[in-house]
This record gives sequence, C-alpha cells and structure tokens, in this order.
Amino acid sequence: MRADRLVSLVLLLRQRGRMTADQLAGALEVSTRTVLRDIDALSVAGVPVYAERGRHGGFALLPGFRTELTGLNDDEALALLTAGRGDGAFGLGGQLVSAMRKVVDALPEAQRPSLDDASSRLLIEPERDLLSRRRAPEELADGVMTVVRRAVLAGRRLRFRHARPGEEPKVHAVDPVGLVTVRGRSYLLALKGDEDRTYRLSRMLSAEVLADPAQRPRQTDLERIWAERGAAFLSESRLAVTVRVRGDRRDELLDHARVVRSAEDETDGWVRLEVDFEDLRHAVWAVWQLDTGAEALAPESLRSALRARAVAVAERHAEAVDPRRS
Repeated sequence: MRADRLVSLVLLLRQRGRMTADQLAGALEVSTRTVLRDIDALSVAGVPVYAERGRHGGFALLPGFRTELTGLNDDEALALLTAGRGDGAFGLGGQLVSAMRKVVDALPEAQRPSLDDASSRLLIEPERDLLSRRRAPEELADGVMTVVRRAVLAGRRLRFRHARPGEEPKVHAVDPVGLVTVRGRSYLLALKGDEDRTYRLSRMLSAEVLADPAQRPRQTDLERIWAERGAAFLSESRLAVTVRVRGDRRDELLDHARVVRSAEDETDGWVRLEVDFEDLRHAVWAVWQLDTGAEALAPESLRSALRARAVAVAERHAEAVDPRRS
C-alpha cells in the first residue's frame, strides 16, 4: 500500500508540478503528516524531490525526472484515458484512477496535451440522462465486492448471505466462476454442486472467502457462459407482466424484474414495460413498492391481487385509531 502511494505521489508531482503538503494529502486521501513522511522516504531513496519555502512554496521534482511509455499509439492511449474517466468496475475505481495517472505520466510529453483534450470530449455513462433522470447506483454491502473478487481470483470457495426480494436471507456456499458487470449491475457466476447459479451482488448481505479451493473448470469463457445463462433464463417459465411506470421510477421496478422483454416510452412521461417476475407474489411485491408510480395492466390475476391488497389496506385505515391500541 505504501509503495503504491509513493509512486502516486511522484506521479502527482510530475503531472501537476509544485504542490503543497495539504494538496498532496487531499489527492492521496491521507494526512499531511503521512505526506511529509513519504517525502522524506523518497528523498532517502534518491528521488529528486525538494521543498520550496514561502507563500507559493511546496514540493516539486527536479526537471527531467521521468520515464516514458513507448509503442502506444494515439488511439490506444485515448482508449485507456477514456476508460479512466469511468467509474471502474468490480470495485476497482480507485485503482483505475491510480493506473491512469501512471499511464499519463509515462506517455511522451508531446503526446499528452492532444490526448488529454481528446479524452475530455468523450463521456461514458454520465450520472444523468437528457431528461435529468439519475442513473441509480448499485448499492453493495460494505466489503462484499472485495471479498467476492478475492474469492474469484484466488480460486477459493465463497460463502455469503443472500436475500431475494420479499424473502428471508439464505446462506449459500458456492464455487465462484467469474464476475460480470452489466449496465452498472454486478453478478457472480458460480457453481453450486453441479448446478449453474447466478447471484446479484447487491443482494448479498455479507460474504467470506473459505479455505477450500473452488471446484471449477481451469479455463473459462465468461462471454459464452453469460450468453448461455441468459438464454436459459429467458426460456424458464415465469410470470409475464405488462406494467406502466412513471419514468423517474422505472429503474426501481427493473431492479426487481427477472427479465425485461421490452420498454416503450409514452408521451406523458410514463414507460410501458413487458417484464417477467418469479411468480405472482413476487410481481405484487415489486409493483406495490411503487404505490401510485406504477399501474399493472396484465395479467388480470396481478391487477386483482393488487386491488385486493389496496382494499385491505384502505379498510385497515378507514376508522380512527382506538386510543387504547396506540
């Protein structure tokens, strides 16, 4: 960890020039005291970093201290820099920023200004769309991504608590095969015994790496596996639902749908969706969460179940509360 921070400190000084200890501390997310210790360590190691006193002082490197990355053409460098402006998949956003800082520093000096301008003109997945709707971020329990990623890469079995919508949490022990991220959602592909399993990481409440090695194929083709599981998923018998959803609540429903078969924008700011749910109970639970922000159109069994629930809730609240019950 400290070695990586020392490299990042040198690269910051290379790219930004003179910086104060407070500025370095902010960029590296450490204390000023830690920065000063790191500066001393670099000096002892022979890195030509020096301090300038005064109002506009700070720390800087002697001119010419750098290495260059050769063999990288403009399009290759642009691809890397553009990727570096994204969020970073699998919980590696911070590492992506650090890696891109190293790439920029290693590029030939004549190449850097034009590439920086070019990459600033390409934007990947902004937080909001043209209708100012926010892209709903995936919320993961603390540490889950790190633990799952470690199990996948180390080839160890994984145990975790997982809660599907409307159900009690269950404990699973699996052999992890790989991680897939699609449209901001992360999935674990795993084997449970002889069965293929797919789990949403946002539904994991906790996770731990086990000591036992994972029983899985030595070679894997995640692209093929993902396509096969997607095809199998679509072919399974599930409850097909047609529903109208207010545009700003669309993602809330899609978070709980098993399959999205079609989506069509309507003129009043609503969206008509054809989606699949596990069963009637799952569909009632998902649509009910959106209160008046959604209307189930089909099947009639879903409309009837929602209507019956609404009537029961209305009757429950129709009379004033007896003070003796409060």
